[in-house]
Amino acid sequence: MTNSTPRTALVTGASRGLGRALAEQLAARGTEVVLLARHANPLEEVAAGIRSRGGRAHVIAHDVGAGDASAIAARVAALVGPLDLLIHNASTLGPLPMPELGELRDEALVRVFEVNVLGPQRLTRALLGPMRREGRGTIITLSSDAATQAYPGWGAYGASKAALDQLTAVLAAELEGSGLRAFAIDPGEMDTRMHADALPEADPSSLARPEAVAASVLAQLAAEAGPTRLRVDALPAGRVSR
Repeated sequence: MTNSTPRTALVTGASRGLGRALAEQLAARGTEVVLLARHANPLEEVAAGIRSRGGRAHVIAHDVGAGDASAIAARVAALVGPLDLLIHNASTLGPLPMPELGELRDEALVRVFEVNVLGPQRLTRALLGPMRREGRGTIITLSSDAATQAYPGWGAYGASKAALDQLTAVLAAELEGSGLRAFAIDPGEMDTRMHADALPEADPSSLARPEAVAASVLAQLAAEAGPTRLRVDALPAGRVSR
């Protein structure tokens, strides 16, 4: 049986956009949240807002692509104990403007995979043991339509999200019967800084608001079972206007 209100959660990339919206909405439900991103000041601002509304929030400033996931796991354990929810939201597009594959340098591709694939995998591995011992918990990875569609210039990002989708699907199969679950969600196009960086010509009014997408993502916590990859605009519990 699932619980739509986790006691504890870690959200990566929580300083802005969808990550911030997810953290704020979880805290509003009563979840004790750990916010993780590279820079401390924006995280502290988000945490202060949560606390001012009566929520509980902690900050870990760390680059998920820099390795050392065991240090993050130790901090999380000290702050909140075992996690009920782990949301892998942090990601990078790579160089801007986004180069075609013929111009993509090796070090740029490595960096994208460090943040978008190896970072989540390392963090999952570091945090999975305590979650298994508790016999409950949910791991969510944020995907993209670039994982399944071929867009010029999106090779590094799309390949990384496709790899993360597959890792998530395998993890879900490995967790079957354990009380834990894992799934990926494609949030669609949102009015975020990342989207503006990638597609500066896009009309923000045509894009979903991160707050609406966050509500749809968190609605899935109440679902008993389902596919290991979902699209926000296909979720019956939370369609968002585009």
